[in-house]
Amino acid sequence: MPTTRFCELFGIPERTYRRWQTRAVAGRLVKGPWPRPARECHRDVIVALATAHPAWGHRKIWAMARHARHAVTPSTVLRILDDEGLLLKANYQRERRQLAQQRRAAFAGPPTGPNQVWQFDFSEYETTKGGTWRVAGIADYWSKYEFGWHWSPTANQFDAVAAVELAIAEAERLLAHRLVDLCPVDQQTGQIKPAITVVTDNGGPFKSFRFGAFIAGQPALTHVRTRVKSPGQNGVRERGFQSLKYERLYREPIDDPLDLVREAALPVRL
Repeated sequence: MPTTRFCELFGIPERTYRRWQTRAVAGRLVKGPWPRPARECHRDVIVALATAHPAWGHRKIWAMARHARHAVTPSTVLRILDDEGLLLKANYQRERRQLAQQRRAAFAGPPTGPNQVWQFDFSEYETTKGGTWRVAGIADYWSKYEFGWHWSPTANQFDAVAAVELAIAEAERLLAHRLVDLCPVDQQTGQIKPAITVVTDNGGPFKSFRFGAFIAGQPALTHVRTRVKSPGQNGVRERGFQSLKYERLYREPIDDPLDLVREAALPVRL
């Protein structure tokens, strides 16, 4: 086929095709690779930060690099991580579908006894002189039993882990044995299945890597998050906070955090 006819068939200007043909014969690439001075200058620093902190996204890595006085932009950090295969891909829709599937599995049948579904969340209370304090609490969905309150000036991933540890200790005290003894065993594979589903909202502490790793290390527990902006799916926990505040904390002004903890330790009806 003549070159003119070929170019007309595929809509390519003949001069452009001739230029491509000349470069191909000479062994030269048509395009690139273009120089990347910004990436090459900061690649070692960004890769070191991403390797040391695999749970960080590119924005956190960029902020830490800027804190170390490296003049790098977020887009450059993103491209470096993508080149090195260290970028955390955004599987948002797939994650939502997986969470929805876990929610349906957790509530496929209503709980028939205690220690099957725990509901967990944070709340806060402002004292008259001692500032604002956050409380983390876990309640059993079936028995409405409160496993204790974890008071702290913060509501972060460390407080979430501490609250679950407090609930595990209280549950094992009541049962007089470990929670793992409640777990059923798969007869085919011999693997232990989680016995308790911990239900939370989509707050930052519950989406953190540390909290997820802690739950993964507890064979008796599995974690499920509710739908976004759906507090009714964690209703027992919300009702428990209301009972705590209206039956105990709102009756008299509380000045000191120690008085706050002492008042909260009294029995509460859900």
